[in-house]
Amino acid sequence: MRSKLVLHAVDSHTEGMPTRVITGGVGVIPGATMAQRRTHFLEHMDELRTLLMYEPRGHASMSGAILQPPTRPDADYGVLFIEVSGCLPMCGHGTIGVATVLVETGMVEVVEPVTTIRLDTPAGLVVAEVAVEGGAATAVTLRNVPSFAVGLDRKSTLSDGRTVTYDLAYGGNFYAILPLDQFGIPFARERKDEILAAGLSLMAAINAEGGPVHPEDPSIHGVHHVYLAAPGSDAHRSRHAMAIHPGWFDRSPCGTGTSARMAQLHARGELPLGQDFVNESFIGTEFTGRLVGTAEVGGAAAVLPEITGRAWVTGTAQYLLDPTDPFPAGFLL
Repeated sequence: MRSKLVLHAVDSHTEGMPTRVITGGVGVIPGATMAQRRTHFLEHMDELRTLLMYEPRGHASMSGAILQPPTRPDADYGVLFIEVSGCLPMCGHGTIGVATVLVETGMVEVVEPVTTIRLDTPAGLVVAEVAVEGGAATAVTLRNVPSFAVGLDRKSTLSDGRTVTYDLAYGGNFYAILPLDQFGIPFARERKDEILAAGLSLMAAINAEGGPVHPEDPSIHGVHHVYLAAPGSDAHRSRHAMAIHPGWFDRSPCGTGTSARMAQLHARGELPLGQDFVNESFIGTEFTGRLVGTAEVGGAAAVLPEITGRAWVTGTAQYLLDPTDPFPAGFLL
């Protein structure tokens, strides 16, 4: 057996969404911060992402994380989040997956009943508190980066001439949030192709107009996620379909999306600090979130979200690349 590289991985899923955690084989990515490492990776190492996320090793909805030494002294590990759509500044379900893997593989000192793991991400420091029973991770609560509403009741005109109204919020990534009813499509999995097309059409319209830019980190920009809320969703419980570039649904309830949704609801005066908020995915899995404080980002009001969910380890693997492999960067079909 021959290979140009050997990548060690522990696979997991967070409420249905995969996280392929790369524990070895990459080396230290250049950069003084995880944000700089993300930029370097995208510019010089992106074939590694596509090799692991695209077919034949991955699939059209694959997601993962690459472990790194931290760039800051108050963190245990650095994390680079990868998926089919790119290299994310932050990923909530991925953080829950990473924290679960770190505990269940013994890569951190495991303390019961709670093991605290501090992760250095491109979006900032994220703290994960892992509930542990008998050495097993039973739940993860993450304290996400400050989240904020960018604008309420914005309007965009789609390519077919229709105008829709949406709210724009940030929870580690930018999200357009609106009721699915605006598209006249029922919240039903058998209508998933229409729902996905609707989300992608709004995404394209927003980005064609310029798209948002993070006020403190211009490398974080554009909208690649659209939160389509089901009828009856409110500040206590919200069901949604999350359309993601270039064309798939989040299987999990989406951690950064939950953060953005809570920031949006708080900006509307509907979600106070300390109130539990249940966010349900398109496949029926749940995260429970809450806002635990306030902050400022770029001089604007922000909130501090916590999210609780669970992940399960699904396997371990070594991924190889034969020198004669005709798809050294994978492929998308």
